[in-house]
Amino acid sequence: MPASLQLIGRSVNKNVEIQLGTTILQHALEHKVDFQNLCTRGTCARCRCLIEEGREHLADATEAEHKRLDPEELEEGYRLGCQTVVAQEGIIVARNKTYF
Repeated sequence: MPASLQLIGRSVNKNVEIQLGTTILQHALEHKVDFQNLCTRGTCARCRCLIEEGREHLADATEAEHKRLDPEELEEGYRLGCQTVVAQEGIIVARNKTYF
């Protein structure tokens, strides 16, 4: 199965090569996908994204995500792009879904 990460920003949508151990936000910034971001520490939630496919290929939610996101959001597949590390290869789709 080919591995890829589809990043869906506000106006830019790209399929990029996965770099294991790298966050969704780092992928977006490197490939100039317009994911909103500000703090990169998991507190502002501007990089909040919906993992539409491939949750199983990501590292578990961090403490910062548990503090910032509601349990229902995590269950629905929302993560913070700055905290969400790609742990294994596969097909992943991440859509930037900030609160504002």
